[in-house]
Amino acid sequence: MKLQKILLIMLSAVTIAACSSNNAGLETPSSDLYLATAEVSAASSQIYKAGWSAPANYAYTNQNTLKIISWNVEHFVDQHNDPYVNNSREDDAQHMGNKRADLVIALQQANADIVVLQEFESAKLLREIASTDLADMGYQFFADAPSHTWYMNVVIMSKVPLGVMYNYGNLHTELVNWRDEDGEPATQSRLNTRTWAIEVYPSDTYSFVLGAVHLKAGRDERDIATRLGQINMLTAQFERFLNEDNNRNILLVGDFNALPNTLELSTLLAGTNAGNTFVDPLGASDFTHPAIAPVRRLDYAVMNHNMHAEMVPNSAKVITYFDAQRQDDLADHLPVVIEFFLQDAPVKKPAM
Repeated sequence: MKLQKILLIMLSAVTIAACSSNNAGLETPSSDLYLATAEVSAASSQIYKAGWSAPANYAYTNQNTLKIISWNVEHFVDQHNDPYVNNSREDDAQHMGNKRADLVIALQQANADIVVLQEFESAKLLREIASTDLADMGYQFFADAPSHTWYMNVVIMSKVPLGVMYNYGNLHTELVNWRDEDGEPATQSRLNTRTWAIEVYPSDTYSFVLGAVHLKAGRDERDIATRLGQINMLTAQFERFLNEDNNRNILLVGDFNALPNTLELSTLLAGTNAGNTFVDPLGASDFTHPAIAPVRRLDYAVMNHNMHAEMVPNSAKVITYFDAQRQDDLADHLPVVIEFFLQDAPVKKPAM
């Protein structure tokens, strides 16, 4: 109760200050307003950081920005056969060629604080690569929510501490406006291991929720219905985070398997309320697929308006590291990178 009372007092003070301004949208704050907003953010974060502490051997660097890369790296597996997965690509890694060596080179060039990969076998493999080929880059934290029966998972490695992971693999999601051959509604859970969210703590006073996905592929009505069901589930989960704290920052990255002008994207971006609407910062010509000659975008980094205010301007980009053929040999998708301010970020006005 004491913490809630402190929050209410600080939020009231910030709201009064914001309402007295004649400027709309983002503004350059006074030092008092910046301090009050920072105190609100730090205090409110304790609500969902209860019981959490930074690792004993970890020291924050007080860096000003945070860089994130998201990339579908196309059937990236280790050299070991998983006896619980029956698939020729996972059984025999001959198709890998130079993929591992080139991924290492690309990640060294990217030098991102957080790496999210789709179609990647496991966080165990990513940890091994980090400890050998990327040993001097500072990646300490790894997570995934792997499928029990499939090998293309979504994984994360990070230089900054990670918190609670929300694994949606057990959830059944509906196939929106779709009926099976008997005219009955349908659900699925097989693909939902490829959707998860995790709390990220890049500084003592800044945190955000990072969602990562590899949504259902395909263009037929059933595929669209499946993606819409996954998106509706994610929207509901994001609303839960905002119910805990309406100032919460949320970022969603990954392979959405949908074009920017589709119903799936408009549904995701529209959300359900002012805090749960999302912004796509990439442009109409920012294509990610196929890597050898990109003509479409399937890959995204979208964020709610809370976090959009802290995005480094023009930092959202589609990146290539090699010539077209070598890039395509590594993966058929191009990666998306984006950066956010951690220190002296623009201050957001509280909701009126």
